[in-house]
Amino acid sequence: MSKQGTVIQSTGKWYKVSVDGEIIECRLPGKFRLNQEEVTNPIAVGDHVDVEKQDDHTGSIVKIHERTNYIPRQATHGRRGDQILASNIDLAWSVVSVRKPRFKTGFIDRFLVTCEAYEVPAGILVNKTDLANKTDLKFLEDLEHLYSKLGYHFLKTSIYDPQSLEQLQEKIHRKISVFIGPSGVGKTSILNALEPDLKLSTSKISDFSGKGTHTTTFARLVPIQGDGFIVDTPGIRELGLVDIDPSELSLYYPEMLEPRKSCKFYDCTHSHEPDCGVVRAFENGEIHPERYNSYLNILESLEQ
Repeated sequence: MSKQGTVIQSTGKWYKVSVDGEIIECRLPGKFRLNQEEVTNPIAVGDHVDVEKQDDHTGSIVKIHERTNYIPRQATHGRRGDQILASNIDLAWSVVSVRKPRFKTGFIDRFLVTCEAYEVPAGILVNKTDLANKTDLKFLEDLEHLYSKLGYHFLKTSIYDPQSLEQLQEKIHRKISVFIGPSGVGKTSILNALEPDLKLSTSKISDFSGKGTHTTTFARLVPIQGDGFIVDTPGIRELGLVDIDPSELSLYYPEMLEPRKSCKFYDCTHSHEPDCGVVRAFENGEIHPERYNSYLNILESLEQ
């Protein structure tokens, strides 16, 4: 008899599935892999699956339930297909750091486009605010105004600032959240600060490159006080967009939804066409320059 559970960790070959409070090491039959050749991982952390327990106390996954949502990205290192970072998410956080490593808004905007396209509520978490100088703090203030106005959650955190962690705790209360961001931004350190008993391993930033090194190697679902869960994912430097047509990109920029209705051409890319509603809104100061520039950069990458 099979029982339903939730995938809490994926290592590529084995899956840890929580079934009625018991953690079962499970395999995935080959037929599922053959049926989902377009993805590198047929099962993702957060998936609800049915498991049949074997005589050796391991399990076999016999059914993958339909997902409410998921976050994909293009597979890296020359692999074919797409990679699903997490599924069945209540709130996804783009985790970046003020310094060590310094973040770029381009990563944040690609993340937000993905969340808009795949119907995942999104937020931005800027960590390591204890390293911020006055210029950084003014920049973060402007950034918070920009993204909050667009309807996104925006938090500034430091593991040395209990109040900021309390604010995060309130946001993730009774939710399944996911942390996505580059290596070294402090995703795992935040988890350790929220749940000291976890004692998850972390790494220092490289003095040479200023970038983080991978500590989390596999995605995992971590329980947090207050009946919440966080999917801790391996650090990623790039977030390749999946199945987004250049003509549809502006649909995933909330500030462009209304202006695009007044474009002269129905297939307007909002980059060079005459009588474009989006360009007009940008020129009138209704669309932030950083956001319009990020749109053009993403558009160019999709067209290529």
